[in-house]
Amino acid sequence: MAGTYTVISPEQAKQIMDTDPHCMVLDVREEDEYIIEHIEDSVLLTLDEINEQTAAETIPSKDTLLLVYCKTGKRSRTACHILAGLGYTNVHDFGGLIDWPYELTWE
Repeated sequence: MAGTYTVISPEQAKQIMDTDPHCMVLDVREEDEYIIEHIEDSVLLTLDEINEQTAAETIPSKDTLLLVYCKTGKRSRTACHILAGLGYTNVHDFGGLIDWPYELTWE
C-alpha cells in the first residue's frame, strides 16, 4: 500500500523551516533550475533521480520531516507520492516556487 503525505501552504512550510532545525527541504526540480534560484538550505534531489537508493543516500531517515517543492507543484506532488511509497512517513508538499512569497538564493 502506498504511503500518504500532507499538502501544506508555503506559509506553513516557512513556519516549519523557521522553527524546526531538523526539517529537510527538498527541491525536486532539475539542476539548472536549482542553480538559478532555490530556497536557502534546500537539497536538490531531482524527480527523475528519486528511487530507494538515492532517497536513502540523501534523506537521513524514513521519519525525517520533509518539505518538498518544485516550480509549480506538479513535480513536488509526484515526488511526495514516490517518497511516501518508499516508506517515508513525514512528507509534506508545499507546492511550487510560483507561490513562494519569501526570499530565494542562488549559486
